[in-house]
Amino acid sequence: MGTALEPIRLADLAWQNEQVRCALRDRDVAALFRYVQHHSGASQARLAVQVGMTQGRVNEILNGRRMVTKLKVFERIADGLNLPDDARRLLGLAPRPDGRRASGPAFDLAAFPEIVRVYGDQESASAEIQCAAGSAAELDVLAVRGLGLLALRDSLLRQHLRRDGGPAPRLRVLLLDPESPAAECRAAEIGESTASLAGGIRLAEARLRELSDYGQVEVYRYRTMPVWRIIRLDRTLFVGAFDADWEGHESATYKVLPTPHGPLYRGWCRQFDAMVDSAERVI
Repeated sequence: MGTALEPIRLADLAWQNEQVRCALRDRDVAALFRYVQHHSGASQARLAVQVGMTQGRVNEILNGRRMVTKLKVFERIADGLNLPDDARRLLGLAPRPDGRRASGPAFDLAAFPEIVRVYGDQESASAEIQCAAGSAAELDVLAVRGLGLLALRDSLLRQHLRRDGGPAPRLRVLLLDPESPAAECRAAEIGESTASLAGGIRLAEARLRELSDYGQVEVYRYRTMPVWRIIRLDRTLFVGAFDADWEGHESATYKVLPTPHGPLYRGWCRQFDAMVDSAERVI
């Protein structure tokens, strides 16, 4: 149950439940409180202490006698419940100014030994990704347009594709086909015009074509709706997800290593290879 002063921390995975995501989108604080109580066992008194309310006020909200409308109260609730940044965005709030994830690991990592680390987003993992990219002989990337990963001068991986005094890594990239129905759907999901999204993909292709003189570069177009965002650096995977509510780089990023019997690493690698086999090569 926890004492009234003990912080309420739900696993990140709990905030991915569609029930609570709907409550966050609708700013339905009563539903949010009930969900937190169900998953944490928190009493009304403990909820009240954590979100800076009286127990009576929490009771009124839970019973539909009072609504929350003020932004500062939503901020207090988000801080008190340790909402991760993606949950804060659904509530209409900015990410935490200190850049820290408020909640703990997405789940018990001991149950998934392939997943050796969980980051709140790609930026949190960027230093480790760049460290691995600096010596990797093989790079695989599954993205939508890949501008932040490969195409721009200051993108995450581009600086590691030209190596003075050594061979460039083999690079395979899967980008969303800008002329596919999936591109139109994805643009609508993120509130962007289809022309803008397609233009970004074509720009990425043009910039990747510049690298073909430096090493083995393969770029493919896939036509299915984007789900996973994958970076493979030799035998290390960094995996995120695309969703209607966020871009891939904004999602939690999982560092995955192969284990003798684990299905995740092998499954994502097999998916990448299968997508390459069915995709159109453009470079």
